[in-house]
Amino acid sequence: MYPEEIVRPMREELTQIGFREMRSPDEVDAVLGKAKGTTLVFVNSICGCAAGKARPGVALALRHPVRPDLLTTVFAGQDQEATAAARGYFAEYEPSSPSIALLRDGKAVFMLERRQIEGRMADEIAADLEQAFDRHCAPLSARAT
Repeated sequence: MYPEEIVRPMREELTQIGFREMRSPDEVDAVLGKAKGTTLVFVNSICGCAAGKARPGVALALRHPVRPDLLTTVFAGQDQEATAAARGYFAEYEPSSPSIALLRDGKAVFMLERRQIEGRMADEIAADLEQAFDRHCAPLSARAT
């Protein structure tokens, strides 16, 4: 496990754009177990493909007019129990980090695994996420205020 001062900027890169961090299994279950609508779960990582591709890609995708209702994150290798609990909500996929899951009412409807992130550019990842948002999420203008 890396010291918190090293991973803090990687955590903040997501929390500063609206992600809710889940650091324990209880937090994961409180959030994902009761989530209605769409929830994006970003399994964060210290690796280069998280820094150079996945986190920038998700930030680009969130500029899209259609996006998930809730943004959440766990940090693989740091908050191991929380990460394992989150992965339980998309257990049909092999554990990988980074990875990005889109859930609807607590069930996985889309997943970008590490193998789909590595070797790609942030804008390509954003395009995949935008297509998933268009397919599974309500436009911001259509949501109740």
